[in-house]
Amino acid sequence: MSRSESVQQTSRQRRSTLGAFVGTAIEWYDFYIFGTAAALVFGKVFYPGIAPSAALMASFATFWVGFLARPIGGIVFGHFGDRLGRKNTLVITLVMMGAATTLIGVLPGYATIGTAAPILLIVLRACQGIAVGGEWGGAVLLATENAPEEKKGMAGTWVQQGSPAGAILATVMFLAVGALPTEQFLSWGWRIPFLLSAVLVLVGLVIRLKVEESEDFVRSRDRQQVVKVPVVEVFRTSSGIVWLGVAASIIGISLAYFTNTFLLAWTTTELGMPRQTMLNLLLAMAVLQFFWQPFAAKIAARIGTARLMIGGLTATALLVVPLFLAITSRNPVLLALPLALTILGGSAYYAMLASFLSSAFPAHVRYTGVSVAYQLCATLIGGSTPLIAQWILDSSGGSPWGVAAFYTALLIATILGVWGLSRKTAAAR
Repeated sequence: MSRSESVQQTSRQRRSTLGAFVGTAIEWYDFYIFGTAAALVFGKVFYPGIAPSAALMASFATFWVGFLARPIGGIVFGHFGDRLGRKNTLVITLVMMGAATTLIGVLPGYATIGTAAPILLIVLRACQGIAVGGEWGGAVLLATENAPEEKKGMAGTWVQQGSPAGAILATVMFLAVGALPTEQFLSWGWRIPFLLSAVLVLVGLVIRLKVEESEDFVRSRDRQQVVKVPVVEVFRTSSGIVWLGVAASIIGISLAYFTNTFLLAWTTTELGMPRQTMLNLLLAMAVLQFFWQPFAAKIAARIGTARLMIGGLTATALLVVPLFLAITSRNPVLLALPLALTILGGSAYYAMLASFLSSAFPAHVRYTGVSVAYQLCATLIGGSTPLIAQWILDSSGGSPWGVAAFYTALLIATILGVWGLSRKTAAAR
């Protein structure tokens, strides 16, 4: 390869990684502000007149709707992404997510339009789910398929950086509007983070439209390896990989919503901790995750991806009891340390999840395979985490240990999924 070709390839890789990161950060920002609002606002605005615990459960159920819709997005956009290309598909998902989020920001509450308010909220939440269902897998491929083999892991990590980046921006916005008096916060303040999405989407589109199509897809198309119905081909040839991918993705989805949604609601309601204090703590955790994940990727390059992922998950499982003791202490200082250690372990695994799943599927069905595995996990397990955790908490009279057992079970299932998928992928090579 000549020097000019090398420079051109490096430039292409950087644009692809930047486009994937920025777009994913915006999409996760939109998803996270919904989760934060579900914990702090929606029960009061869209489900008034019922007991607070029931309103919170209804709010979390609405939150889950987005996850129920994600496999639809994964199948639909995976189909077009594998047949027509990654880039244009990702432009559509970004616009769809931004439009749904902005409309939530102007949606009247129950006091204004009655039962139409929660119904419309559910519809818009489903649109968010469809959009992010098609976004994540495509962003992973856009970054990793345009990177040389030795840099695919780090390229995938930068896609995963979109999650803490979106969480940081979402938490900062809710910290700003959360400083308003409660009446103003509930009437109009919470809407500002949703309306900001329109501006962010425009920025994301400018960047993403400059990205070239994935090299792996172009080669697959030129070799006429494009299949008519990718989802059928995925389950025909790689069904075992799909289900192992579902298991391997559990904590990658559950951890964020356990922390940023369920834990936020639990600590600021039943445990009586100040809203701003918890938002500050979650912001610090997102910043920690953002700076730690690239280092985790470098460690994975030395010791192996699966080994790092399993090690991080095992460390997180060993921290469950200290974490829950700290939560029930109601002391944010005591909570900070075990929560930070949990984030370090969980995000070491999460940093490598994108490239780990991507490497398991062949290029001609990779968009569909990655999307279906990840989004099926979101629907079946990850997205229901706040709802199930809240139900366990309510059923046990406020005892935390049922929730701790549930959280531990999620970690163990993920460890088994990563181990199984790594063995199956290695055997296929």
